Amino acid sequence: MTPSPYANLQDLITARYSDASEVTVTDASCDLPHAMLSRGSCRTFLDRPVSQDVLNVLCAAALASPTKSDLQQRDIILLQSAKLRGKLAKLVSSQTWVADAPMIAVFCGNNRRQRLLHAWHDVPFANDHLDAFFNAVGDAAIALGAFVTAAEAVGLGCCPISAVRNEAHAVSELLNLPKHVFPFAGLAIGYPKEPAKIAKRLPLSVTCHVDQYSEDGLQDAVETYDTARRKIQPYTTQRLSDAFGLKNDYGWSDDKVRQYSQQERADFGAYIRAQCFKLD
Repeated sequence: MTPSPYANLQDLITARYSDASEVTVTDASCDLPHAMLSRGSCRTFLDRPVSQDVLNVLCAAALASPTKSDLQQRDIILLQSAKLRGKLAKLVSSQTWVADAPMIAVFCGNNRRQRLLHAWHDVPFANDHLDAFFNAVGDAAIALGAFVTAAEAVGLGCCPISAVRNEAHAVSELLNLPKHVFPFAGLAIGYPKEPAKIAKRLPLSVTCHVDQYSEDGLQDAVETYDTARRKIQPYTTQRLSDAFGLKNDYGWSDDKVRQYSQQERADFGAYIRAQCFKLD
């Protein structure tokens, strides 16, 4: 693979953020932040399997991550079966690259174990409301992020697959998920064919706050971000061009507005309720 063009932490932060401050910390304690700032979604993989030993370590690292009140309400399902991976890829057919991933993991929120503990101890479960679902979502999200960080640290590439929630019922059936367990996201895993591309992010001034939330200057900052990102990462296609037409200055905010001008996963709440969660 071609080496990354970003030699140091300053280069990486500047590539990500238009308002990056000067970095003065350069010692080995920044090795992990350097790796994290270098990351990017990987959708093209070498034809090389990921060993079970490596996957075992990554799962252990991911599940060592923080968890709400030590409840440990997350699970990882590794799709070792090529047949299962193929079936899952068909369920997210809008993302054809998924079928080429050497490994796919599905991260699940799991509130079932907690309820089983209550049954085994013959103690009523007194928190059958939205927070039970929300805590499991948080645990699954934290584990996913930790897995990605660990995987990329050992040279793997990853890309989350939120589209598993587009067909949540079918994914649950495919993976034999019981009530109170639900798919949070898939993750494609493999050895990348090429270095990750750095995706420019919104300025830190509008996403990293001090003492209290603020939207001062937000619209101007987004417009400036659109312009800067368009210069280095122009969209190759424009979403929903039949409905919205083509724009010469199509940018990130246009793309996100167009994406959410159409309903996505409108039935997910019904699925979660069918998994016996109460969302009040």
